[in-house]
Amino acid sequence: MNRVTLDPTSSPLAAFAVQLRRSREGRQLTQVQLGTLVRYSSVYISNVETAKQAPSLKFVQRAEDALAAGGSLELLWWSWKNGALIPGFPEYAVKEREAVGIRMFETGMVPGILQHPAYSAAYEDAIVRRGEVTRAQADERLGLLAVRQRLLDRIPVIHAVLDEGVLRRPIGGPGVMVRQLSRLEQLSVRPNVVVQVAPYALAEDRPLSHSVTLLILPNRTIVGYTETLQRGYLEQGAETVVTWAGQYDRLQVDALPRADSLAMIRGVRRELERHEC
Repeated sequence: MNRVTLDPTSSPLAAFAVQLRRSREGRQLTQVQLGTLVRYSSVYISNVETAKQAPSLKFVQRAEDALAAGGSLELLWWSWKNGALIPGFPEYAVKEREAVGIRMFETGMVPGILQHPAYSAAYEDAIVRRGEVTRAQADERLGLLAVRQRLLDRIPVIHAVLDEGVLRRPIGGPGVMVRQLSRLEQLSVRPNVVVQVAPYALAEDRPLSHSVTLLILPNRTIVGYTETLQRGYLEQGAETVVTWAGQYDRLQVDALPRADSLAMIRGVRRELERHEC
């Protein structure tokens, strides 16, 4: 039988199909054997692995358990299911799941994996009100985010540098921001999470002008990701990624130290609490 080879970057469904096959073969299971474990036919599994058929969430959840996939299959399923994701993000999500380290710089809002649910919901609600996505699409995006946030318990090193404006932009209003800032305080004392603030005082000397994420993969290579309004870009070119990494290194040095960053986050949170009273 000819083996169908799919390009995982061609579509979110193809990415899921490729990951399912990799996970199954990594467990040294045939399609028939996996079918027995998940109570689906081998024909169904073959169709899913060749992207001829979209998988059901029930199948995905059973396959996750049978293959001990660590959430990767469900993450890719949500990426496929959610048509509101910008082009390029599903490819990033695949790499994010493989990462052993994440270094993030954010200028506009708290990075997704560090968000409090109320903060995420407030942001998605606003997008729905503007008519940019449907309520169903927003809910699916929140479901994907919940899956991605499991990375907090798995990845050994997560380093986030936040522009000071991220702390002061009142997404959802003061009450929601108090919860979000409290969430950052809680996360920043975890041994695998470092949160720093790039203060306004850096002004034009801030090394990065756009939000950037660097993923450290198991083979120690680094890939980068950034977004425009239209799409996301997964950058794997060594020269560009090395430049981004160097700028990030400088940003880490210029940003407030960990303790001072925590003090600023706490100070902004207390200021908001006073205004609520």
